[in-house]
Amino acid sequence: MESGTESGTESGTSGGNELGDYLRARRAAVTAADAGLIDDGARRVPGLRRDEVALLAGMSTDYYIRLEQGRERHPSEQVLRAIAGALRLDDAAAAHLFRLGLPAFGTAAAATTVAPQLLRLMDGMRDVPAFVVGAAQDVLAANALARELYRGFARYDNLLRMIFLDPFAREFYADWDHAARIAVGNLRASSSQFPRDGRIERVVGELSVRSAAFAGLWARYEVRPRTHEDKHFRHPRVGELRLHFEALAVTSAPGQHLSVYNADPGSAAADALVLLGRLSDAESDDLTGSPLAP
Repeated sequence: MESGTESGTESGTSGGNELGDYLRARRAAVTAADAGLIDDGARRVPGLRRDEVALLAGMSTDYYIRLEQGRERHPSEQVLRAIAGALRLDDAAAAHLFRLGLPAFGTAAAATTVAPQLLRLMDGMRDVPAFVVGAAQDVLAANALARELYRGFARYDNLLRMIFLDPFAREFYADWDHAARIAVGNLRASSSQFPRDGRIERVVGELSVRSAAFAGLWARYEVRPRTHEDKHFRHPRVGELRLHFEALAVTSAPGQHLSVYNADPGSAAADALVLLGRLSDAESDDLTGSPLAP
């Protein structure tokens, strides 16, 4: 028998109750086995029941239910830490929980202007693709090699829009599903850090309407800041590219990251980057020699 505490609109969302929505989504992602509980096979809800989370967190079921339903809006730091442990949240996911439960937990504004010093640093990276992204994953600046890397896209403006709205993305990313999930988790991390950022809200709103794939991933509430990973691309001009990605936080500009790709020395990808550089130089020469060039 399921506990009676699971009655009500268990799978729905409650407007204006982001904390409750987040708790439900993360609770659904934790299995009884994950939490060290016995699964009798008779569950009617995915993941943990609310009374199980309350038990694991050391609080009353009624109090936890009120948190999910939005009837309790002021949990203490101790309560949130206990819930984070019960739901097995990692550091990024726990930080998001704290920002939802304690609204004063981080209120910085995202920066959208790239400093001249950072532009010079980025442009000086002539052998690797480098670009600056903002909190909403807008491409704020890019060097020539980065523009050449992403040349197949109709617009090189916002990484989320490119992945979910440009058909070329399905060809460019060797594992589109993985790239999409990582990108959404990264945007969730940004929205957690800048909860009232209008640009992030507009990007989320547009993609939620225009991409069912984005809407489904966004509803999972996975908070995963992207700091480094290995990437596999299929470039239309140089073929397969296996590159390593690093995102370096710009401490002087909240929300901005300098993103850099590099390849192992002597690898096929390193040779491909050299070819990309030559293609980029050729494009630049063509524009410079054109009578239409400024």
